[in-house]
Amino acid sequence: MGGLFFEEFEEGRVFKHPLRRTVTEMDNVLFSSLTLNPQPLHIDRHYCQTETQWGQPLMNSYFTLGLMVGISVNDLTVGTTIANLGMTDVRFPNPLFQGDTVHVTTEVMAKRESKSHVGAGIVEFEHKCFKQDETLVATCRRQAFMKKRGSG
Repeated sequence: MGGLFFEEFEEGRVFKHPLRRTVTEMDNVLFSSLTLNPQPLHIDRHYCQTETQWGQPLMNSYFTLGLMVGISVNDLTVGTTIANLGMTDVRFPNPLFQGDTVHVTTEVMAKRESKSHVGAGIVEFEHKCFKQDETLVATCRRQAFMKKRGSG
């Protein structure tokens, strides 16, 4: 189990996750299709070339959000998360395109003991996703319900 327990998180600590991922046309089309999202901004290259300012398909923002959080899991929460409680302040400040390679950082923003569960606490993370030229493409704050060491 690679995840950290509640006690191991320190406010202000920044994790630079080593996993990187090049996003592809297949990712975009498959994710958009699986989620029944027919938005031509993601799946219609001709539309994007002729009708948008981008000239190419944008990566589906929900795919980007999921990938950003997913990249963090191995280093932070695999096996030690009880549940995700929510996400706030989700932003996509710059476009992500097919062929871009992303990397992620996570900062521990806050933590507190659970008032209702002795063996758990709540940790708030701020995830940031960058593409290869260090352009910020996504951010979010995520509140996770985390196990304490020895809680089972």
